[in-house]
Amino acid sequence: MTVTAQPFGTTSNGQAVTRYILRNNRGMQAAVLSYGAVVQSVIVPDKNGVMRDVVLGYDNISDYENNFCFFGAFIGRYANRIKNGEFTLNGKTYRLKHTYAAHHLHGIFSFKVYDGVIEDDAVVFRLTSPPSEEGYPGTLKAELRYRITNDNALEISYAAVSDEDTVINLTNHSYFNLNGHDGDNILRHILQIDAESFTEIDREGIPTGRITNVKGTALDFRKAKEIDDDIFSKEAQIANAGGYDHNLIFHKPSGEFRKFAVAKSSKTGITLTAYTTEPAVQLYTGNFVNAKGKGGVHYGKFSGFALEAQHYPCSPNFPEFPSTVLKKGDTYYQRTAYRFSVE
Repeated sequence: MTVTAQPFGTTSNGQAVTRYILRNNRGMQAAVLSYGAVVQSVIVPDKNGVMRDVVLGYDNISDYENNFCFFGAFIGRYANRIKNGEFTLNGKTYRLKHTYAAHHLHGIFSFKVYDGVIEDDAVVFRLTSPPSEEGYPGTLKAELRYRITNDNALEISYAAVSDEDTVINLTNHSYFNLNGHDGDNILRHILQIDAESFTEIDREGIPTGRITNVKGTALDFRKAKEIDDDIFSKEAQIANAGGYDHNLIFHKPSGEFRKFAVAKSSKTGITLTAYTTEPAVQLYTGNFVNAKGKGGVHYGKFSGFALEAQHYPCSPNFPEFPSTVLKKGDTYYQRTAYRFSVE
């Protein structure tokens, strides 16, 4: 494996951005940016040996500064929604910046410039988030590591510590299209997810606190099916989101690194197999995407799907959900990988 670096322009306030290119000896290539720790491209061979870029993204830094679809971005301090932008921890209520109507969504990490370091076959980004940034308690020191493997996997690992008790939920927000980022939409992709339940949402996409079994619902991906089999369902959960934008809970989550999903394009033969240590995944099918992407390609509704491995949304407000509290001095750790093959 090799890693090289090249300039990728400057931000509107004059900060230089670097593009890091990771390659293995089988032809796979991935590019990550020091802005937002973004996964800008993932290039893999299809069944005919044609190299295809299978993630949505932009060609320039100015578009990433307005990346409100979060293409490829590092998400934190808290992935997904926190209702009313507030939570209580150790008897104190913290009020967060409202980034999604009257709620908090994802946080600011997607819009920071990081100092990148090449360490062996990996690119490492580190950050220090000061106390009260966006309203969160504690100084959080985090590390994000990208590498590609000889079996054509993009592996992402995260670590963080805080000097106060805080909450944390990190993820990556890449949108995949196994036809190629410039190909057809993802409705005919075949998808299987090892999830038995989901967190029910209201009309704003906020968890109600109810955990519902997927059996008999459009959210049942335990057996592989085309995404468009149920994405136009009249079920309230699908109608509320305009498609899939749901937290799916894995069967017997253990904290061990395990396979949780398989997606495939019959057109290109490219298969994505996803692994994580997390207990759940946010499946999002690009229901509200409308952007001009790489090469001038228009990304519209259903142009890509995201498999955001994470803890549950709004967990700080639901004690019955697995805790996302990071205790002072403890270490948060997560590992997720997306492996590409051809069938």
